[in-house]
Parts: sequence; C-alpha cells; structure tokens
Amino acid sequence: MTENNRYREEEKELEQETPQEEPVQEEQVQEEQPSKKEDKTEKNKRIKKLQERIAELEESEAVLKNELLKDRAELENFKRRMNEERIKDRKYASQDVFSEIINVLDIFDKAVNLETEDQTLKNFLIGFVMINNQFATILENYGVKKIKAVGEKFDPAYHSAIETVETEDVESGVVLEEVMTGYLYKDRVLRPSMVKVSTKKEN
Repeated sequence: MTENNRYREEEKELEQETPQEEPVQEEQVQEEQPSKKEDKTEKNKRIKKLQERIAELEESEAVLKNELLKDRAELENFKRRMNEERIKDRKYASQDVFSEIINVLDIFDKAVNLETEDQTLKNFLIGFVMINNQFATILENYGVKKIKAVGEKFDPAYHSAIETVETEDVESGVVLEEVMTGYLYKDRVLRPSMVKVSTKKEN
C-alpha cells in the first residue's frame, strides 16, 4: 500500500469516528420560545393577583378604620350622656321629695288664708302664717318656687287649663283664676298650675 493510500484510509477512519453535530432544527427553537412567553404570562398573572390582594387589604383597612372611628365617637357620646345623666341626677335628686312637700304646703296655704271673723282664731293663725312663710322661704332656697299664673298669658308648659271663661274685659288666653298653685323645682315643673283661662265673648 502506498503512503498516500494509507493516509486516505486513516482520514476516512477519523471521519467515521468523529461525531457530527446535528443541525439545530427550527422546531426546537419554536418550542423554546413559547416556554419563555408562558413564564412571562404567569409572572404577570401573579403580579395582577398581588395587586388585587393589596387593593382588597387597603379597602378592608379603610373599612376597619371607619368602624373604629364610629365606635370611638359612639363611646364618647355615651360617656357624655352618662355624665349629663349623673349631673341631672345630682341636680334633681330631691325632686320626688319636694313633689310630696308641696302637697303639705297646699294645706298650709289654705289654712292661713282661711277667712274668719273669730279674733281668737285669727290670732291662732298668725303663728301658722309665720311657719308657712318660713317654710316657703326654705323651699325657695332649695329651688322650689310658685309658678306665676293669674294675669299671665296662658302657657301650656306651666299652666293646665281646667275651664275657659267668656269675658269682654280681658283678651283671650289670659289666666283669670288659679284653682291650684303650680310649682317649679329649679328649671323643671313639679306641678303645673290648674287655672281658668279667658276667652272672648262672642257678640
């Protein structure tokens, strides 16, 4: 075998032993590209879900803050009402007692204003007049006062009309007579005055 032939044989053997790289097929490239697109789509989906979740949490936080502010305002209003009630309770603590006392005062008033010609009885009543006046002064010092009635314009907040009287001399709606005395305790009505009220006589 010649030298040249031997070299050719060796080259052939090397070519057969050396693995040839397979050409990159277009299908493989096309398969890799969709995979990258899918990764990006999934990432966008996750971001969108996170953004939606953040929006939900922010909305929930706003609702909770609003409820907290409402509860706090209600609590403050409750405290204020309770404080006002305590003040009222202290202010009008003796109201029920004075409501009973004015009934006794009515009896004293009737007794001392009793008309009589008996001098002995008149002298006897002088002591009751003094007691009655002192009693009224004490009650007034505690905030119990008589309601003005006769000659005053009728006021349903302080007067209770039990009768209307036709008259030509007085305008309508004026208290002509007090049947039972009314009393105030501070700024509250213990008992309204029972009165007769004028009404214009029709011609």
